[in-house]
Amino acid sequence: MTSQLDPWAALLIGLLGAGHCIAMCGGVAAAFSMAVPREQRRLQWLYLLSYNAGRILSYALAGALVGGVFAGLADISLGKQGLTWLRLLAGVMMILLGLYLARWWFGLLQLERLGNHLWRHLKPLAGRFVPFRHPLAALPFGMVWGWLPCGLVYSALTWSAVSGGMGQGALVMALFGLGTLPTLLALGGLAEGLRHWLNHPGFRRFSGILLIFYGLFTVTQVLPVLY
Repeated sequence: MTSQLDPWAALLIGLLGAGHCIAMCGGVAAAFSMAVPREQRRLQWLYLLSYNAGRILSYALAGALVGGVFAGLADISLGKQGLTWLRLLAGVMMILLGLYLARWWFGLLQLERLGNHLWRHLKPLAGRFVPFRHPLAALPFGMVWGWLPCGLVYSALTWSAVSGGMGQGALVMALFGLGTLPTLLALGGLAEGLRHWLNHPGFRRFSGILLIFYGLFTVTQVLPVLY
């Protein structure tokens, strides 16, 4: 059960997950600022764009892997019914993400801990690229940080799982990454005025409610097919 809405669902998660991005990536932004040479601070926007390009590339790679694996499993054994169950999971994950963003339930933090083992091995790699010597050095730095354990990313990956293939899975996660771009630019200082607004409790509640409704819509579309 594939839908053209899947990539836009991931974009929506990226755009509305601003509050979570600020909480998760604040430390990354501080480390990034210190890694830019003092004499090149006027070129910080180039470093920041390079870092975010690397981050989005990692998201797209993860989406391609997840989309390809689940498309293959569907062909071999899961079939259409299996992908329908995965779509139900994607809808439920969006509801849980909405509850977390609105600060009504924090169980999603438990999911983030699942990626900590891999992250302990990847995080030291980022240190090899700092301090930056030129803007392109921020690209691999961003690619490493793209694997930071994050419930927001995991929620978007569930949409890659039902996308139907590697290419579509990569597109889903690339759009998710683009959705997070305004927040990460704000954290990096290029859109400082956005930062306070994106982390405002009212915006978080609005974002959470919108994601909950989208998740409920997905679930109501899937349940009649399953039953």
